[in-house]
Amino acid sequence: MTSLPSISRIQQAFPPQVRLIAVTKTIAPEIIRLAYEAGIRDFAENRLQEALPKLDALRDLTDITWHFIGHLQANKARKVIEHFPWIHSVDNLPLLQRLERVAQELQHHPQVCLQIKLLPDPDKFGWSPEGLWSNLSAIEACQAVQIRGLMTILPLGLTPSQQQATFASLRDLAAQLSNQSRLQLTELSMGMSGDYPQAIAAGATMVRLGRVLFGERPPTSGQETGSQA
Repeated sequence: MTSLPSISRIQQAFPPQVRLIAVTKTIAPEIIRLAYEAGIRDFAENRLQEALPKLDALRDLTDITWHFIGHLQANKARKVIEHFPWIHSVDNLPLLQRLERVAQELQHHPQVCLQIKLLPDPDKFGWSPEGLWSNLSAIEACQAVQIRGLMTILPLGLTPSQQQATFASLRDLAAQLSNQSRLQLTELSMGMSGDYPQAIAAGATMVRLGRVLFGERPPTSGQETGSQA
């Protein structure tokens, strides 16, 4: 387990415009409390079943912001909207439209990032840039869901320079969409423990860190290769 002073040092080293999101999959509530005491206020989970007991156990920490970053099935949209102010992993149009309908019913306004797959990778989800442009009119029609930015997860095996260039292409895509549509994409959710310096250099506004904060964790089944931490 990384010591709490190390967590504080990592947090303090971040540029002020970058939001550090601690990914707490497999992390017990008492350890999340220690991270909270070290100053972290943004926490992310990627499995609803695992997350709900933690949210309940930590409900007294009223200034935590919870982010859902895992692959989301449409039949879990309601529960995710009820419990997570941020959803980073909206990876296709039917899912977005399902979230829009549920958000209207609940009169909630979740903050959303659209997940983009910039490079071929069978283990990742997301729109291709071309697919995103083709769905743009339907995406713009969403009103209850607040589309705030783009998210990506890189394939394994890229060099640092390739990582930074790929992250920069997400930044450029967000700028193009903001200039040519009604979307105002101010957030870039990109970068994990193995590539976050390159993401920050390319303009990330939110970085999802797990391993560098909490140490190595055993792999779990049913999640994307390379995971979101």
